[in-house]
Amino acid sequence: MDSSKPIGGAYMSVGNSTSRDAVAESFIRYVLEIGAIEFPTEGRSLRSGRLSPYFFNSGLFTKGEYIGNLAELYSRAIRLHTHLNPDVIFGPAYKGIPLAVTIAESLGSYVEYAFNRKEPKGHGEGGEIVGATLEGKRVVIVDDVITTGGSATEALASVLKHGGIPVGCVIAFDRQERAHDESDYSAVQEFHRKNRIPVYSIATTSHLIAYLEQSHTPKMYRDIPKEIVLGKLTSYFEKYRSKILS
Repeated sequence: MDSSKPIGGAYMSVGNSTSRDAVAESFIRYVLEIGAIEFPTEGRSLRSGRLSPYFFNSGLFTKGEYIGNLAELYSRAIRLHTHLNPDVIFGPAYKGIPLAVTIAESLGSYVEYAFNRKEPKGHGEGGEIVGATLEGKRVVIVDDVITTGGSATEALASVLKHGGIPVGCVIAFDRQERAHDESDYSAVQEFHRKNRIPVYSIATTSHLIAYLEQSHTPKMYRDIPKEIVLGKLTSYFEKYRSKILS
């Protein structure tokens, strides 16, 4: 895949860098250019009840080029952690389905994909899993974010139920904020502590802030001055960030 393509006026240019910070910066730059990180004027209500000044909207990757470029960034993140060495990419229904397919394609012909059905099918080929069999295979679970951990936990249960060997979970964006007000840990950290499965993200809120703080970044985001965006973002992050950043 050409790593520098015009995407609705934006350009994807991830180069061949293998460092995490370089891949994260490529991701942040790209999602800002296509508007997949939003800065709602009135904020966005989260499941936690918090009113967030920013939001990663993975539902905007609706075009072939968009999801293809996102899959390339996932695959670069997976390759950074060579111990993962997946046989199968598993995506939980529903958002994880296109991710699993396109990431497997990006990683190469030897990598298979699979996903679960919300409700097991009682006719035809039947079953709960679509795609590759999981028995005895190294499985990487992929999702857009971990907010409450529910989707990732269900995916992990499906992998184990069908004999897969879960070696890690890779998400696009980690907000790094406390799962709830009584916790010192983020949802990602709580998932890891509970299940002992490592979780890796392409980028984090810390990467987003660092990118916006660079002098060469755009002065406006969707008609909002960068200083206002950055001010609201850092204030929110300092209030809700996990005690130990991942």
